[in-house]
Amino acid sequence: MNPKHLRTVAIAACLPYLSLKVAWLAGSTVGIPEGSPLRTAGTALKAVNGLTVLMDVCVVVLALALTRPWGRRIPAWLLVLPMWTAVGLLTHIAVGFPAQLVLRLAGVTQPQDRTGGEPFLDEWVFDVVYGGFIVQAVALGALFVLYARARWGHLWRGRIGDPGRGGVPWAAVAAAVLTVVPVTAHAVWASGSGLGLPPETARRYGPDAAVADGAFVLYAAAAAVGVGLWAARRRTGVVAVPVRVPLLLAGVGSAATACWGGWLLLAAATAPGHGDEAVTPAMLATYAVQVLVGLLMLAAGARLLSGRQRVGAA
Repeated sequence: MNPKHLRTVAIAACLPYLSLKVAWLAGSTVGIPEGSPLRTAGTALKAVNGLTVLMDVCVVVLALALTRPWGRRIPAWLLVLPMWTAVGLLTHIAVGFPAQLVLRLAGVTQPQDRTGGEPFLDEWVFDVVYGGFIVQAVALGALFVLYARARWGHLWRGRIGDPGRGGVPWAAVAAAVLTVVPVTAHAVWASGSGLGLPPETARRYGPDAAVADGAFVLYAAAAAVGVGLWAARRRTGVVAVPVRVPLLLAGVGSAATACWGGWLLLAAATAPGHGDEAVTPAMLATYAVQVLVGLLMLAAGARLLSGRQRVGAA
């Protein structure tokens, strides 16, 4: 894989989304049908659009940092934190959107099911924007793997359980235990139960929403399994798991869990819904715990890798 080509692809994939957002900020209604609540949204929507423009600009900056000489001089935390966030946000789209597309092609869902039949955005907007996000996820992920292998590859050599590699930080254990909350909540919702959801949301709940909730179960479970593998110790006759496996599971799983938990928490906290559409305490608690799980695992991962840096990888 040529890093320069991957960088070009990653940056080019940002252009459709950035173009739409800039157009909307300028007052254009391209892609927004008549009757959509977005046509009458005010300052709050502009603020969200501005924020998401900055987020996609960060993807461009990351693509440059991962392929230019000055990127090697950036402090680890200043690069890893935004990359972890990007991985978390893009993973859910890369996993969920293709699954929802399969449901649509199979005739299980209709395009309007995405918004409960209410006009929101033209369907082509979702296809173009989410398609671009998936390309970003693949290209940016590949760039980070190449960068991380060159800069920190020695930190995940060897296998878990190797002597002198330290135990599992308490933060990782606490995070793994807390994953029970989002796993249970999203599994209940994915099963079709409206427990803990606003009545109107429960009424409109369909296969697309079930796919999204099922994916959240997958991310949280992957993070917990990563911690469990790291906690395992080599036993006679049992081949230890390579370090990169639990790191990948816990890293990607915690990023998707936390970043989407934060995004949903922000959306829920600022939603104007009331009555049958009011956000419930169960939703707020679930999203908040998702953020906490991710932050705890991020802190634990930093400690583990820093410990391996001190003792030297096998």
